[in-house]
Amino acid sequence: MWKKSKVTDQTAAGQAGIKKKSKVPGVMITQFQEELPEGMSTPDFTRKPIALTIQEGKTAIFKSIVVGNPKPTVTWSRANGEIVFHPDVCIQKYDESSNEHTLEFPKVAPDDADTYKCFANNEHGRAICTVVLNVIAVGFSKTKELQKVQVEDTADFRKKLKKRNPDGTREEKAMEPEEKVWEILLSADKKDYESICVENGITDFRGMLKKLNEMKKEREAEIAEFVSHINTLKHIEVNDDDCATIELDLDLKDPASKIFFYKDGVMVPLTKEECDGQKHSLKQIGKKFVFTIRGLGKDDAGLYSVDVGGCNVFSTNLKAPDVEFAVKLQEIKAEERQDAMFQCVLTAPYDDLKWFGKKAPLTNGKKFEISSSEDKLIHKLIIRDCVPLDAGIYAAVAGVKSCNNWLIVEADKDPKGKKGERKSTMAGGANSEELEKIAKEQQERYEKEMAEKIEKAKQAQAERELADAAAKLESEAAKKDAAEANAAAKAAAKAEAKAKKAQKIAADRAAKEEAARRRAGEGGADGGAGGAGGAGGAGGLDDGLDEDELSNSESDSAEGGPAGGADGAEGEGGEGGEGADGADGGKRRRKKRDGPLVPDTVIGDEDEDIDEETAKQRKAARKGKRAKKMLEDGEASAAVDEDEDIDEETAKQRGKAARKGKRAKKMLEDGEASAAVGDEDEDIDEETAKQRGKAARKGKRAKKMLEDGEASAAVGDEDEDIDEETAKQQGKAARKGKRAKKMLEDGEASAAVDPGVHFHAGLSDCKAIMGEAAELECKVSSEDCKGIWYKDGEEIKTDAEGVTITQDGSFHRLKIHKVTDEFGGKYKFEADGRKTEAMVVVEDPPRFEAEDLETFKTSVTVKKGQKATFKLPFVGRDPIKVQWYLEGEELSEESNIKIEHTEGCSRLLLTKLQRKDSGEVKIKLKNEFGTVEAFSQLIVLDKPTPPMGPLEIIEASPSVLDFKWRPPKDSGGCKVDNYILERNQIGRNTWKKVGLIGPEAKYRDSDVDHGRRYCYRIRVETEIGTSELMETEDIQAGTKAYPGQPSAPKVATAFKDCINLTWAPPSNTGGTNILGYNLEKRKKGSNLWSAVNPPEEMIRSGKLCPVKDVIEGMEYEFRVAAINNSGAGEFSVSSEFVFARDPKKPPGKVIDFKVTDSTYTTLSLSWIKPKDIKGEEDEAKGYFVEVRPAENTDWDRCNTNAITMTSYTAKGLKSLGMYWVRVIATNEGGEGAPQELDNYILAMPPPVRPRFTDVKIKSFMIVRAGNSARFNINFEASPWPEVTWLKDGVPVTKKVTISNAEGMSQLLIPSAERTDTGIYAIIVKNIVGQESFSIEIRVTDEPKPTGPVDLDENVPGTVTISWAPSPDEKKDDRLHYMVTKRDSHKRQWHTVADRIFNNKFTACNILPGREYQFRVYAKNDMGSSKPSESPKWLIPTKKEKFTVNLAESKPCDLQCAPKFLIPLKMHAAPQGYECYMSCAIKGDPTPHVTWYRNNISLNTNTNYFISNTCGVCSLLILRVGSKDSGEYKIVAENPLGRAECTTKLTVRE
Repeated sequence: MWKKSKVTDQTAAGQAGIKKKSKVPGVMITQFQEELPEGMSTPDFTRKPIALTIQEGKTAIFKSIVVGNPKPTVTWSRANGEIVFHPDVCIQKYDESSNEHTLEFPKVAPDDADTYKCFANNEHGRAICTVVLNVIAVGFSKTKELQKVQVEDTADFRKKLKKRNPDGTREEKAMEPEEKVWEILLSADKKDYESICVENGITDFRGMLKKLNEMKKEREAEIAEFVSHINTLKHIEVNDDDCATIELDLDLKDPASKIFFYKDGVMVPLTKEECDGQKHSLKQIGKKFVFTIRGLGKDDAGLYSVDVGGCNVFSTNLKAPDVEFAVKLQEIKAEERQDAMFQCVLTAPYDDLKWFGKKAPLTNGKKFEISSSEDKLIHKLIIRDCVPLDAGIYAAVAGVKSCNNWLIVEADKDPKGKKGERKSTMAGGANSEELEKIAKEQQERYEKEMAEKIEKAKQAQAERELADAAAKLESEAAKKDAAEANAAAKAAAKAEAKAKKAQKIAADRAAKEEAARRRAGEGGADGGAGGAGGAGGAGGLDDGLDEDELSNSESDSAEGGPAGGADGAEGEGGEGGEGADGADGGKRRRKKRDGPLVPDTVIGDEDEDIDEETAKQRKAARKGKRAKKMLEDGEASAAVDEDEDIDEETAKQRGKAARKGKRAKKMLEDGEASAAVGDEDEDIDEETAKQRGKAARKGKRAKKMLEDGEASAAVGDEDEDIDEETAKQQGKAARKGKRAKKMLEDGEASAAVDPGVHFHAGLSDCKAIMGEAAELECKVSSEDCKGIWYKDGEEIKTDAEGVTITQDGSFHRLKIHKVTDEFGGKYKFEADGRKTEAMVVVEDPPRFEAEDLETFKTSVTVKKGQKATFKLPFVGRDPIKVQWYLEGEELSEESNIKIEHTEGCSRLLLTKLQRKDSGEVKIKLKNEFGTVEAFSQLIVLDKPTPPMGPLEIIEASPSVLDFKWRPPKDSGGCKVDNYILERNQIGRNTWKKVGLIGPEAKYRDSDVDHGRRYCYRIRVETEIGTSELMETEDIQAGTKAYPGQPSAPKVATAFKDCINLTWAPPSNTGGTNILGYNLEKRKKGSNLWSAVNPPEEMIRSGKLCPVKDVIEGMEYEFRVAAINNSGAGEFSVSSEFVFARDPKKPPGKVIDFKVTDSTYTTLSLSWIKPKDIKGEEDEAKGYFVEVRPAENTDWDRCNTNAITMTSYTAKGLKSLGMYWVRVIATNEGGEGAPQELDNYILAMPPPVRPRFTDVKIKSFMIVRAGNSARFNINFEASPWPEVTWLKDGVPVTKKVTISNAEGMSQLLIPSAERTDTGIYAIIVKNIVGQESFSIEIRVTDEPKPTGPVDLDENVPGTVTISWAPSPDEKKDDRLHYMVTKRDSHKRQWHTVADRIFNNKFTACNILPGREYQFRVYAKNDMGSSKPSESPKWLIPTKKEKFTVNLAESKPCDLQCAPKFLIPLKMHAAPQGYECYMSCAIKGDPTPHVTWYRNNISLNTNTNYFISNTCGVCSLLILRVGSKDSGEYKIVAENPLGRAECTTKLTVRE
């Protein structure tokens, strides 16, 4: 019996791993499943590789034969290192005919000596066997020398080792987070640097790379002390069996070096063998080290490091997300060609779930569809179009957790073996609603847990912020005290200086005003215009700005207005115009002034640290003083001229001045009121102060606008005789007053009634690009509603820099003119107690400045061998990945390519440039916000290539040679300046320089001699240099040269009234251009060619020439001749014959397309010719066969040329492959529609139920012990069956050798013993059925003789023989005994009893007076033993007289009449053969016999041989002829009577 050891998985019920021994010694089989599906089997070796000891340089071959269903895949490995598969080193082959897998070493080397393993795998199990290769080194071996050097180097390295702990471990300490990050980066791939930096908050990407390179150099130097080479490093991978592995290939300098395993800096104990009890294990296979972590859990997350001798070699990070399986995978039972779906539910959203199928990772594709729900809780795997091969275990892995289960595919039981239709149902998708319900509960639970975590985090953050704010307030208070003291000292010093300067300015202004009054009459219109400009400057205060821009506009207007007015008074309108610009909203250029506008205004130091409330109060004071000054200026301007006879312009100026004075007076009152409010309410918060200030200013402005409007209206009433301009001004003033009144009423109403404002559209999150504009917008239900904007909880001032706040009806907008990082955050708009929020996320993608980009786009032109530089500054948030491309291929650092990256700039330097390097240069920048590209062109100048031929001869007359050629393929990047020509007359050795002929690629040479031949050399000249030469063919001047033969005409299309031909011009044109062609035709069977075209009308081109002079149904051939200046050349080869008839229609589909036979590599097909339907489908002339594997979409044509037979055998198919097959009929009209088989075909013989083919099969076999027992049996089955041998109902032992070949199986018992006796049964089974046969094999030997034989007489006349049993009686159940005897009368031994199964026998008829002796033999199937003799037995007897009485004899009469005992039979003999007739006759006395044919006696005929022997009468005809046919009769006569018998003879020809 096999030894079994199970390793079960708790996740999927029924899964097991069973290890068992093979029938072939040295082979271990692992069965993955508890029960194998019907017809399936695990891999096994019927022939395993044999160990080799071979000489160096010879060829070593390992051969193995494996079986299993499905067919196993065979791989090889070696104990030390990896096998290098190369034609010169090692080759793996497979022979389909013999099913042999071979591993061949063409020239074996000492390094190939190793222990090799051969693996045979399929989905049900795995078989492994090992084999050793020993190599005998020949001559001097460098390997031994290298080994010596390595030993010496190892000794030196050990001396150089740093001092470490005695046990070789490094100092253990808990790793800091920063140390973990650097350990991860040291072992990570370059492509992962960016994600690791983002995950750990590293922003200085370049700095990180610099430091990382330094650390790598140090680490490599440390590793080099212990490790010679590191081949592969595989980061930690989580498998589907709750295990994680780390793989390394290390070439250790000292094999005795200790290897340690650390987690987060703490050493982890390791075991050298894989066992279930240990958490961590290390397995070494040659140079390959595999670290395994079993039973993964959340505690296993961390940084794992591998140290060699105290030096860290490799580190990898294992992440354990907080996720579990709420619902695990369930077992799925699907039908063939049905879809199957596995589903699982996680406890938390997870996007990186991995799927495994039969231990292999799965990816999204046509076969497997992987998806997840929006909340990432429900994950699904759909297996499309299930087939039996898809059955197995499927697993899902989430972090360190996994679950798995079975997919069972029930095959269709279709006796025809056809592929069933695709099913539209889904197996395993019935509980989707229940899973969604569970997922919803998990989502709610997850959100609740996250909310609690966030709340705790917020509380902790608030506590930290509160502590930080307290510390900040203390520091700010100290700074404020120091700043106020400093500001007071500075203010005192500046106040005095500013007061003096203000007095001087006031005196100067008074002087100017006095001068202006005196020149009022003289200045006229100019002065008035200037005054109006001044008034306009003041007017800009209220008309053009809203309340949030008031302070800035007041300052601008105050500076611009008076200045403009004053200058206007002097007759200079320029500054007055500047004041007028203030009325447009104060958007003019500000003038910088050193001193204050009003003498008593005190301006604080710019650096003075004052709070916001103090600044507002000071601003109000300045506003009042400026207004007072403007009032004085306005009154003075109004009182300048009392003359009533003023012109129109003066009137306008006065009106403006009057209004200016009123507005200034109002501003003075407002400023005082505002200052008073601020003084009264000192204990109010900042927000309330802002709201009150805005409301007060709004109400006062409205009231002032109302008063101004009424005043303007009053002025208009008093002055009725005013011009049109004045009327417009008064109308505007009136409307302004009405609007102000309405605003005042609305403000009061708004204060009294709550309109219940709500949002129609709230704010939306915005992604803003650095340096560009961004806008936030919301819509409220009321157009009159005012709101406040906040950023991160702080109010946004209307005069905030870089921000514009506007209101358009019910729409409120906040526009950021140029986005920077400081504008990112949470924005809030609040109106009437309601608010809406949105986030502004500032993104900083890489980008270029417009000027730099335009400069970069400019093409760079250099000469060959020089260098080119491309440089482009950029901006964007780090880290930025910079890539350079040339003609779409990414550039990297090489000897002639240098790439330099500095902060905000990248530079590409290309050296030693060649012409082929020309092309498009691209720079690509990428960061987390986006990607940008820029393009430029690189042009490398070089010498041009030679001109291109062949020459086109325009004219070749006796006096002129005119020809042209093609320009060079590459002009080197420059335009062609000149062509340089040299000429040589054939027969001379000198070349004549023609010189420069210009940039055109043609030349006319008039200096030629008639009949001479010339050759030319042509070079190209550009600014860079001169090309290599092109030498032309010879050109003859003035001699006739006929053209060569064109190609044979080809038929393009043929119709009943027209045939279209094409042909190619001749390669030899005769030195001149081809002028045209002559075409001739000839009917089939005729010798006469007739011209198609008249001689004077040549055919100009051979591209498509129609021939219409044809007769329908006739067959024609054509030929053509070319014509040049010399005349017509030779005719071409004739074309193929073509019928003058309309094109044929393609044939239809073939009929009765079917598969007649198939093997594992071939398919035999047959079909019937398609029907010929006149006008629709013409007769088929050939066929094409196409096949398509089921996994591909492209059809492969089996025959390149059409076949005419209606059968075909497709070869070279893959065994058991699925193929679709079709046939396409074709004729001259093209290919018809394909005819495809209804279903796919498997490349295998037709299914045959197993049956035994031997005519006579032995069912019993006897074998002598010690001899071999061999039994062969032949069978046939398709597909290839599984052959099983049983002994007494159980599998045969490993002692019995089973050899299976195609159609035959052999059972061999090498050295048979008695215990091998039994009934052996063979079971041959495939998908069609099974057949069995049993044979009894009995192993035995010649029995040993019995013990002593005893005789005893119990009954007179009998003897009882008894004997001791043979020693073999207990061993052989078929052993029996035989008894022989002899007596003194006959003296011969004869058997008296046989097959006696006990130890006693009674012999009868024992006569007295005779001496008897008996022998006993032990007998079995092999024979009998030596006899055991009994003692002699004698019964004495008394002699009596013997009397014989004889009876009287009577005479016997035997006479009788003749009688036929056996009559004649009917005969039918072939002509020329012999015929024998016979019969038996009885009679006494002996009768006389006569033969007759057709009543004619034959007794005297020598052609017949007649005999009569003992009553058997016979007639023999040696050669039967037609004359011998007829009726034959035999007559027997004697004195007592007569008898006769007849028969007939028929002669066959």
